[in-house]
Amino acid sequence: MFQEEKLINDPIHGYMTFKKWAVEFIDTEEFQRLRDIKQLGASYYVFPGACHNRFEHSLGTAHLAYTLTKKLYEQEGISKQDKDLECVTLAALCHDLGHGPFSHVFDHEVIPELGKVLNHGKIKWKHEDASEMMLDHLYESPKPPSIELGTDDLDFIKALIRGDQKKSDRSPYLFDIVSNSRNSIDVDKFDYLARDCYYLGRKSLFDSSRLMKFAYVKDDQIMYYHKECVNIYEMFHTRYFLHKRIYNHRVTRAINFMIRDALVKANSKYHFEEIIKDPELYIKLNDSILYEIEYSNQTELEDSRKIVKRIRQRKLYKFVNECLIPKNRKGITKENLNECKIANYGKNLKEEDIIVDWQDLNYAKGENNPVEAVKFYKKNYKKKLEVIKLEPDEIRYLFLNSMKKKLFAYMHVIQKRSTQFMRLLKNLQKH
Repeated sequence: MFQEEKLINDPIHGYMTFKKWAVEFIDTEEFQRLRDIKQLGASYYVFPGACHNRFEHSLGTAHLAYTLTKKLYEQEGISKQDKDLECVTLAALCHDLGHGPFSHVFDHEVIPELGKVLNHGKIKWKHEDASEMMLDHLYESPKPPSIELGTDDLDFIKALIRGDQKKSDRSPYLFDIVSNSRNSIDVDKFDYLARDCYYLGRKSLFDSSRLMKFAYVKDDQIMYYHKECVNIYEMFHTRYFLHKRIYNHRVTRAINFMIRDALVKANSKYHFEEIIKDPELYIKLNDSILYEIEYSNQTELEDSRKIVKRIRQRKLYKFVNECLIPKNRKGITKENLNECKIANYGKNLKEEDIIVDWQDLNYAKGENNPVEAVKFYKKNYKKKLEVIKLEPDEIRYLFLNSMKKKLFAYMHVIQKRSTQFMRLLKNLQKH
């Protein structure tokens, strides 16, 4: 007999309880595939502790979504539907079903590069597109989960995954839980910040459990106790730190590009532009593709195989230098480097030997301060909740003063050869 609930012990959240209907989703091929996709992609090659996968992150996100929704349901006067609770939990569980090999390397690097190589222009595809495709595939299988979900429910789950409130007429505050497009405070971030820091051996002062405890629904959105402003800033500080020091580490980026080049060169065999449209093929796509390439004897994979072996032997693309360049000078390209050349700084250097990597580091909302989009409340003298708007100085006192005025892009120039030309970069900064 199938147990009504299942306990899963997690190093981040402790014992997590999942209802039968959630377990049925977890035990599908579509979801189990996430065990073989690294959460941090190529970061594992730089930080050996970062060995966690999309599987456990999705479980943790679903646990937090269920917990937060149940907590909000305790509040009087808001819409509470069991079906909404189930949909929010399933959206959190399935939000990463569409990730490809090495997570964001696939949708941020491989697919865009394929569009250029195949002359398709920009391929309009994100992993959320594949998440919807895999969710449909999961539910259209011969033995779908027993939970009854109508077309409207499935559309609601997809809208939650995208954070697109316009595509559903359900309670607006529910769209602040899984993927919050309003201010970027959501359980997806709660889990991956805590999980990534744990496996990287880093410390974070952000406390998501406390923030959820003080969450409150008013005016169709989730707001927080005004004293949690500092806690919210800790969340965005942690995210900024991880992007700057971990996710965009220079060696990680070099390996990202090597994986990209290996997969693009292998496309004559795999045809990824077609795989991303076919759930029967996509379900077989995960990090193991590098092993498949490495141990293959096929001639058409020879170039890809050489790149993968270089990764194994740590013969990586070389990081040359980085420089801060204001956004209004973002016209610097590989062609500019070729023009400034090479005549004086590296005669054997070719345009195809250089990768210019732009990195815009921000607090999740571009040049805007995300905390300005957060509503807060406090208790008045009658102990009633009162919605307040924090003063600009209160909101920005932890936000970098120069963030709006001096958002720079990091230009990482990674050569496929070891020729050094740092003076060239310094000249480019002057022009």
